[in-house]
Amino acid sequence: MNPSNQLDRKERELEAARRISQALFQHLSVEDVVEQGLKIALEVVNCRAGSVLLANPETEELVFYHSIGDQPLKPGTAFPWTQGIAGSVFATGDPVVIKDVKEDQRHFEKIDHLSGFHTRDLIAIPLNRWEGHPIGVLEVMNKREDRLNQDDVAILMIIGAFTALAIEQARLFQEAKLAEVARILGDIGHDVKNMLMPVMCGTSLLRDEINDVFADLPAFDPDKGRASYELCLEVIGMVGNNAKRIQERVKEIADCVKGLTSPPRFAPCKLHHVVASVFDTLKLTAQEKGISLAHEGILDLPVMQADESRLFNAFYNLVNNAISEVPKGGSITITGQMEAMGKTVHVSVIDTGRGMPAEIRDTLFTARAISRKQGGTGLGTKIVKDVIEAHSGVIAVESEVDRGTVFHIHLPMEVPTTFSSDQVSS
Repeated sequence: MNPSNQLDRKERELEAARRISQALFQHLSVEDVVEQGLKIALEVVNCRAGSVLLANPETEELVFYHSIGDQPLKPGTAFPWTQGIAGSVFATGDPVVIKDVKEDQRHFEKIDHLSGFHTRDLIAIPLNRWEGHPIGVLEVMNKREDRLNQDDVAILMIIGAFTALAIEQARLFQEAKLAEVARILGDIGHDVKNMLMPVMCGTSLLRDEINDVFADLPAFDPDKGRASYELCLEVIGMVGNNAKRIQERVKEIADCVKGLTSPPRFAPCKLHHVVASVFDTLKLTAQEKGISLAHEGILDLPVMQADESRLFNAFYNLVNNAISEVPKGGSITITGQMEAMGKTVHVSVIDTGRGMPAEIRDTLFTARAISRKQGGTGLGTKIVKDVIEAHSGVIAVESEVDRGTVFHIHLPMEVPTTFSSDQVSS
């Protein structure tokens, strides 16, 4: 390399370092860091398309996190991290430059088919952390005026190093935020737990007081008095039961802060007891809105192995969310039936509400879920999904605007084998 070309290369590297450092460290989210890093990489080496793939250690896959091009791949597209050119770079930690992918047997043509993009030349570089295995791979494809070369590799390695560092920094920042949230929740949980004690004691005292008062009332209208008496007892029972559940949930928050999270506690469970408890808890709320609650086939389901408390939380969230969506005169129905030769149960939560547009439906079961309730966090369906997956089950949703919503839940009847007997009995 002559001195002039060498100087030009050094200037390009310094400019790339300046741009990437200036852009990346203004952002504190992984999404923004990845997007900016890839954008600058494509501009610096003048390529038509590129992707950032991040490793998922749990599934041992490389996941397309962000793509740029005429037909970018959908985020979340994944393949085993042992396959393709990206998989090879991820495994070795060494960059590669390929001037014609047709001549490289590692090229994963399925990705081209999915995106409709024809890859010609390619550079793949590892996103190396300071120590340990790479966290992912950055790829750029199809240089506009020439073919990709080693000079481009040198520049991209600088961009990749800054991008990997910024991703790690963003992840640590998010983890620190979560840790702070957990600490605050622990404090709140302690206070709420203490405040619930007089509520629970008060319900017991109120029950005794009502018993005494109604026993002494003149019998001028016994039917009305009896109905009022029964209603008061029902409300008190509901408040007491809810207070106990809140107390249990708050204890889980405090335990989580201490690192004492426990696996599901599987035991014989009658699903109709769970559904009945949910309906009893939300009956008054539904009645106020003129919504009917019903179940079909639930009473016929056999006893299953499940964590009854967690299933209550899941179905409570689904029914409670539905109540806010269903107009007066509408209904919410929970149906149940056996399937797969008696090994799984299919439960559906059906409402006659306003349905969901695609942009809301597609975020369900994630931390990005959008709530349409005033003061809602959008985390309800994520909680539901976590409960169902803890039972080795599957949940899906069907919804159309003005046509209502159906949540389909498939649960195994037996204890999932992923949990040990010690965990189940704990």
